[in-house]
Amino acid sequence: MTEEEGAATAPAHWEADVLLRDGRTAHIRPIAPEDADLLVDFYDKRVSDQSKYYRFFSPMPHLSERDVRRFTHVDHVDRVAFVLTLSGQMIAVGRYDVVKPGEAEVAFLVEDRHQGRGIAQVLLEHLAQAGRERGVEKFVAEVLPDNSRMIQTFRDAGYHVASEYEDGVIALEFPIESTDTAIGIMLDREHQAEAASIHKFFNPRSVAVIGASRRQETIGQALVRNLVTGDFTGRVYAVNPNSSAVSGLPAYSSVSEIPDEVDLAIVAVPAEAVEDVVLDCAAKGVHGLVVISSGFAETGEEGRQRQRRLVGLSRSYGLRLIGPNALGIINTGAGVSLNASLSPLMPPRGRAGFFCQSGALGSAILEKVNNRGLGLSTFVSAGNRADVSGNDLLQYWEEDDSTEVVLLYLESIGNPRKFSRITRRVSQRKPIIAVRSGRTTQGVPMGHAVRRIAAPPQALDAMFRQSGVIQVGSLEEMFDVAQLLAHQPLPRGRRVAIVGNSDALGLLAADAAASVGLVVNKSIALSAEPSAEDFEDALDTAIDDPEIDAVVAVYIPPLNVSGEDVANVLAAVGEQSDKPLVSSFLGAEGVPELLRVPDVAGSTAGRGSVPSYPAVEAAVRALAHVVDYAMWLRTPDGPVPEPAEVDRVAAQRLIDAALARAPQGTDLDHAELTELLAAYGVELWSTTHVASAEEAVAAGETLGWDVVLKATAEHLLERPDLAHVWRNIDGAAEMRVAWESLEESIGAPETAGYVVQKNARPGVPIAIRSIEDPLFGPVMSFGISGPLTELVADKSYRIPPLTPRDASQMVREIKAAPMLFGYRGSDVADVAEVERLIRQVAQLQNDFPQIRSLELSLVLAGPTGCSVLTASARVEPVTDPRSDWFVRRLSALPGDTLSPA
Repeated sequence: MTEEEGAATAPAHWEADVLLRDGRTAHIRPIAPEDADLLVDFYDKRVSDQSKYYRFFSPMPHLSERDVRRFTHVDHVDRVAFVLTLSGQMIAVGRYDVVKPGEAEVAFLVEDRHQGRGIAQVLLEHLAQAGRERGVEKFVAEVLPDNSRMIQTFRDAGYHVASEYEDGVIALEFPIESTDTAIGIMLDREHQAEAASIHKFFNPRSVAVIGASRRQETIGQALVRNLVTGDFTGRVYAVNPNSSAVSGLPAYSSVSEIPDEVDLAIVAVPAEAVEDVVLDCAAKGVHGLVVISSGFAETGEEGRQRQRRLVGLSRSYGLRLIGPNALGIINTGAGVSLNASLSPLMPPRGRAGFFCQSGALGSAILEKVNNRGLGLSTFVSAGNRADVSGNDLLQYWEEDDSTEVVLLYLESIGNPRKFSRITRRVSQRKPIIAVRSGRTTQGVPMGHAVRRIAAPPQALDAMFRQSGVIQVGSLEEMFDVAQLLAHQPLPRGRRVAIVGNSDALGLLAADAAASVGLVVNKSIALSAEPSAEDFEDALDTAIDDPEIDAVVAVYIPPLNVSGEDVANVLAAVGEQSDKPLVSSFLGAEGVPELLRVPDVAGSTAGRGSVPSYPAVEAAVRALAHVVDYAMWLRTPDGPVPEPAEVDRVAAQRLIDAALARAPQGTDLDHAELTELLAAYGVELWSTTHVASAEEAVAAGETLGWDVVLKATAEHLLERPDLAHVWRNIDGAAEMRVAWESLEESIGAPETAGYVVQKNARPGVPIAIRSIEDPLFGPVMSFGISGPLTELVADKSYRIPPLTPRDASQMVREIKAAPMLFGYRGSDVADVAEVERLIRQVAQLQNDFPQIRSLELSLVLAGPTGCSVLTASARVEPVTDPRSDWFVRRLSALPGDTLSPA
């Protein structure tokens, strides 16, 4: 048998689109025998003699046929090679060859003109992950001393690199375990690359409108007009093969005919012509495309296929894409003033970045922003979100000094796990406000291709809370919160004062505050016709009170009174106060001109401007959201701690053995489950399996009659009608009666059970569960054990990895939490141990996606510890790897061969 006939097949997830350091894309995949010509063309024509010498330590101008065959024919196990392609050409190759069990030699070769773009780093990440999957534990490499760039690539990867110099060569070796340091470096590179790719969309020096038209009321004509009238500071080019000029601009028949460089292309041509535009833009060196054209995934299966081809083609030529079916993008920055959208309304300059998906909704959003005087820094309507997503925008906004608040209208989330990871970090620096449509129905627009979800809707809500994201129910509420965050400081706590000249509205405000968890510590009622000085004194009194964290001001003017003097007071106090001030001023909505303070940055309203709400309930509700966010920020937290008593090697060995026994997946037996949990510091009480009355009697005689028997068909806690049978068993006769009663009630074939071998400490019954969700990855849940919990859905959810704060909040946010804290005089449970169990199970699920489900269905949480009485687990092979599988990769549409990100 030849090598290729006996070779293993490369896993599908080894192929991916990747983003390089400069924000451009490339494609990585395993090498194949068909790559022989690509390899020869790459090596012979586009790699310098110096690079060849660095790779092979000797002059090697050409590859022999034997070399080409050796490099392109690999087994994908002990000999693994990846190529990086761009525009149909090979621009880099990296490989490892196993030299002894667990150790492989690694090497790279990158085309000279593409060096410095982070390509070797990407290849090393993907080779290391492939090696881990194939049992490789350590990489070795030999590098010439003056090949400093390659030496630095290895040292900068976050691995512990050891080196020694011998015979003119530096020998390097390093373990490829995915340490926190290595993962952190990889994620930082991902962040920088994705931010760079979006920066070029928002800061182009030149824009080409493809499909520009002279006819009024056309999309192409509107795009040109909006760019020009929006005072774009760069150059605008019109592309129309049938016109010589559009809106006073010379028209070109194609992008490639434009004499100058083009950074950004806005595409408004029929869907079937878009692929030709991509090729034209790629030849010109355009960075990115904003595809306004419709006719893609939103139209059905044919459109979905067209969209897949569009994304694949764009990325294969290094291009990123916003859309298709997009409204466009806007940057209000004074140095750019870019309105590359269909909206004729350029929003006022402000502090909020806005991402949405629906084009029709985007127009309404821009109008609403303008009416409220809120102002935006940047705006993106991504349409079908085929490539650039909200995650990319978050990476950019985190570093964008002009954006202080992030607004997201999400109709679907393609990668919740990555979203969770990014928002956890961004929320520490900037507040994120999100509206998620389809919360009840879990429906998504037709054009949005996302994978199926197994977790309940509450898991997504929990992910938002866990990440510090302020989730609101409507666009109106989003703007209510945004105008407060954009202009006023964060509160220090939940204590509020209400100052106003209407007793009725003051009571409404107090009731609203109580309903959303705020505490009214002070109410100052003014006369119906207060003077400006009265209002100022009352506001100063409230703000100076150390027992007050925020102030709600209510002002209803008397007849024939403008209220301008009071407005001046509110604006002056709001500008100087270090506590947030919200108002219901004249029933106005937004940031009224009278309540604005000047902004040196040029925004519509500066910091210290006082937001107003037409109803006091809306003002209080917005304040409550901001208080919750401020409390999240101030709650002590830290990095995910490394769990104690973890033996990943033992757990991996057990899972591998189980899957070797049952390649399609299997439920772990009791002994396997005991060993798996023990590897993560969780003790499962040892049990004896019984399957008949005789075995139950024998267990009772051996272990004592005060045993607890659990039928596999129904848990006794879920069958109160049987509970009396199992009380006070004392003797073989009573055990037989009990067993016969169980057989009669449940059925003889289903009575096989387990007998606990030692008495469990009494305690509150709790359940800890985890699953591997196709969309989320690992998902954790916690609740009181029993049918009532399932009936009322009283569970808390989190997305691993969990911080101590996450575990603490999981325990405390269920409605039945008082049962663990001495409810009605009962013993207080060992909550610290409960939290430890949650973190250990979460870490186990996070470490091994092969665990399809893990359930500690009955844990007794007592005053001095927890007893895990019953548990179950199922392992299955990984057919759809998690998006953040320790390598960087861009998203892929469901149905593609690439792993989603």
